[in-house]
Amino acid sequence: MKTMLIKQFHRKFVYESIILVARRFQSTHEVSSKHYDVIVAGGGMVGTTLACTLGKNPKLSQKKILLLEGSKQSSWKLPDAYSNRVSALNAVTFELLNDIDAWKHIAGARFGPVKRMQVWDAMSDAAISFDHDNLEKPVAYIVENDVLLNAVRQEMENVKTVEVLYESKIQKCSHSDAEEDLVTICMENGAKYTCELLLGCDGANSLVRTSMGFHHISSNYNHMGIVASLKLPQDFDNVVAWQRHLPKSGFLALLPLTEGLSSMVWSTNEENAKNLIKLPENEFVDAINEALWKVYPKSRLVNQTMQAFDNLVRFFDLPSTSVTQLPPKILGCDINSRAMFPLGLGHATNYVGKGVALVGDAAHRIHPLAGQGVNLGFGDIICLNRILGEAVYSGSKMGSLLYLKEYETERQKYNVPMMLVVHGLFHLYSTEFTPLVLLRSLGLQATHALSPLKKLLLSRASGLRYWET
Repeated sequence: MKTMLIKQFHRKFVYESIILVARRFQSTHEVSSKHYDVIVAGGGMVGTTLACTLGKNPKLSQKKILLLEGSKQSSWKLPDAYSNRVSALNAVTFELLNDIDAWKHIAGARFGPVKRMQVWDAMSDAAISFDHDNLEKPVAYIVENDVLLNAVRQEMENVKTVEVLYESKIQKCSHSDAEEDLVTICMENGAKYTCELLLGCDGANSLVRTSMGFHHISSNYNHMGIVASLKLPQDFDNVVAWQRHLPKSGFLALLPLTEGLSSMVWSTNEENAKNLIKLPENEFVDAINEALWKVYPKSRLVNQTMQAFDNLVRFFDLPSTSVTQLPPKILGCDINSRAMFPLGLGHATNYVGKGVALVGDAAHRIHPLAGQGVNLGFGDIICLNRILGEAVYSGSKMGSLLYLKEYETERQKYNVPMMLVVHGLFHLYSTEFTPLVLLRSLGLQATHALSPLKKLLLSRASGLRYWET
């Protein structure tokens, strides 16, 4: 009897031990299946490009990357009509997309090269133009946002270390209770993921930024950006990006797409924007042509001072500042392409925390007058990709705050001055106060006349250091 009891106890002990081991194995398996080295929150242009770039980094070839995107996955076909949302990509962004083999997909679709940029002030005759090597090399590339995003998605299909989950909306994220070096992401559908490094690429209203406790400074310009696709004369050599600063109402920019088509961005006050967006097509086109061509009253003091400065420029045989090329006349507008969106300033005082980093609009948002918004985000990608590669190569963890701080320092040194300059220009060009009109006009004249200064400005806009151009 005693022997039987011992055998039954032994069998029960063995059985329970097996069940316990199995449960532990199952639990471990479930945790590992939901753990990633890097999770990228947000599958827009910046988030998708970041995931693809990290996935192609040979130093990160052993790292598992998850990209979370809230929208549905859908097949994409290049539409006949051009989108009203486009980006002006600078030289550094072009090189990034080329390096990850995404540019070939854009080139196979469509883009508009910008050979020259011309900026002028409606309150004076001050103007400046930028070009490379007598128009032989583009200074920017106009690409529809959907075309760029699809190009990167196409290329990411070749990256085996990146997994993409669509219709995945984050509910909250926090540092893990179980392991302090991990970040836990809770999804709206109940799923949970952990990672060493969470990258917030979820836009200006970033949930990652809010959940992880980042301090954010923001300001509303009380301006709206109106976008539309405009029809030009078919025989017009459309390779120039035009930007005219208008009294009080902001600026109007034309970005070349094809010979007969340009994309427009018009920054103006909310009241004017709401009136413009309601206009019939012919009246809307008339308003654009008026903004481009109208001769506004000019201060006598400004005119005389500028003429004296121009005479001085000519005396020293420097480039004259008079406008040498006139913008095209707008013939029509795709009425379905008109839309508007609010403009504002935003900046996170810190880009990184323990196991988390902000990228793109989640970290910084600027006015579009310099066309640098998305380029700052792509600059973040280049910097972060290099630094994470160095961290892994040195044996550090992906979420190492030491390396993440290096990313924050480097990018804030570039982004903050750019944001302050753009913010200052917005306010400088939002006034008709004569002394300020004179100040900005002389500044524009001097920059155009002094080639080293203009080259420095162009290199900055291109995302390059002065000595790299």
